Amino acid sequence: MDLYIYYRVARTQAAQLQAKVHAMQAQLRHEHGITAALKRRPRPDNGPDDANPPQAPDTWMEVYLAVPDDFENTVDRAFDAAGYSPLIDGTRHIEYFLDCTPCV
Repeated sequence: MDLYIYYRVARTQAAQLQAKVHAMQAQLRHEHGITAALKRRPRPDNGPDDANPPQAPDTWMEVYLAVPDDFENTVDRAFDAAGYSPLIDGTRHIEYFLDCTPCV
């Protein structure tokens, strides 16, 4: 099962968030042997500057592939220890997805 966690972060906080999440994910990789990634939704490349101000939040997503059912608890503890909660604008959204295997 794959775990996806997404949230919004102001662009002014992006570098700090990225450093904290990458450090946390490196520790999770080392301790649990998992595959993890951090992604950000693309920004529009055109349009007026006032429609895309620097303080506007971007959507970020943490991805954890092929994790055990209870891995959300592990990530929650790591999230608390990493201290990036104040950088998040709103709530964290957590979702699981399964691979679809062909029926033959």
